[in-house]
Amino acid sequence: MATPRHLSPSANHRYLFDQLTPELAYPAGGADAWRRQLRAKVGELVGLPDRVDGALNVEHLWERPDELGTITKIVFTAEPYCDVVGYFCVPHAAAPPYPVVICLQGHSTGMHNSIARDIDDETSPIDVPGDRDFALGAMRRGYAALCIEQRSFGYRAEHEQEQVSPHGCHDAAMQALLLGRTLVGERVFDVDRGLDYLAERGDVDMGRVGVLGNSGGGTVSIYAAALLDRIRFAVPSCSLATFADSIGRIYHCADNYIPGLARWADLPDVLGLFAPRPLVVVAGRDDPIFPLASVQAAYDTVARVYSDAGAADRCTLVVGQGGHRFYADAAWNALADVLAPASGSGRGGQPATRR
Repeated sequence: MATPRHLSPSANHRYLFDQLTPELAYPAGGADAWRRQLRAKVGELVGLPDRVDGALNVEHLWERPDELGTITKIVFTAEPYCDVVGYFCVPHAAAPPYPVVICLQGHSTGMHNSIARDIDDETSPIDVPGDRDFALGAMRRGYAALCIEQRSFGYRAEHEQEQVSPHGCHDAAMQALLLGRTLVGERVFDVDRGLDYLAERGDVDMGRVGVLGNSGGGTVSIYAAALLDRIRFAVPSCSLATFADSIGRIYHCADNYIPGLARWADLPDVLGLFAPRPLVVVAGRDDPIFPLASVQAAYDTVARVYSDAGAADRCTLVVGQGGHRFYADAAWNALADVLAPASGSGRGGQPATRR
């Protein structure tokens, strides 16, 4: 009988994942040395651009009233030849200094979804499926919001090359790799510069600035939380799982991949660097990209890091009864709980599924 042959590259890669023991996986009991080493390694591998002292060159493009508050469209400089467009949204009921949620869309038509306006006519309301109108959700709950257009999405899609990949992020991700960077690192850098913008405003409570995103926005939320000290709470949605059971075994956009990272750590180890700051992980029961069993295994690692840090009540997992989307009511209720666990002053209400 002929010996079975394995001709598909994924068969070899799955075998390698099965044999892999990441060198900086979270050690039982926790360790300050682990945190320092892994954070330095993650920063190195994502190719985070160097901090710049250049001016933000903030420009206000327009300001308009909304039934929930005021929305201002802005643009600022992240680094040379790289400008970031965004919305800063303030609810009517809020008074400075504002708590702020940085809102990150995933693979979609862009940040305009966060304010539920048409990308070509920002005065025209649209229906946004899957609770992805993040800024409106924040404003309803008393938060200001900074919506950042991520590189390769929406208004920042590639438009200068003669030939452009139909897969949105592919060109930028590959070019970044040639430069010793990653698209994830560049997007995290834009979040960092967004934090500079918030600090410059003078009306933001920098002790209450968080990041929230779904899918590709959730991925950047994870890495931003791990690497940026000014992020004080995080709500990554439909983005946490083990590498071996998610992006390591399916077709996915190149912007998710960090060269060599799996040799050092898995994604829950990376998110564990955020402990003990408040964290809500959001997942969908039927998400085909981030299977629930893998999400649960990854979250168990994160929860162990939090428990060892004496902050078990500062993180939680919310599972919505659907697929790859955001679950606003459940996520916001859970966030209120982890932000104030001792006082019991959370908003209450029952999430779709809470674990």
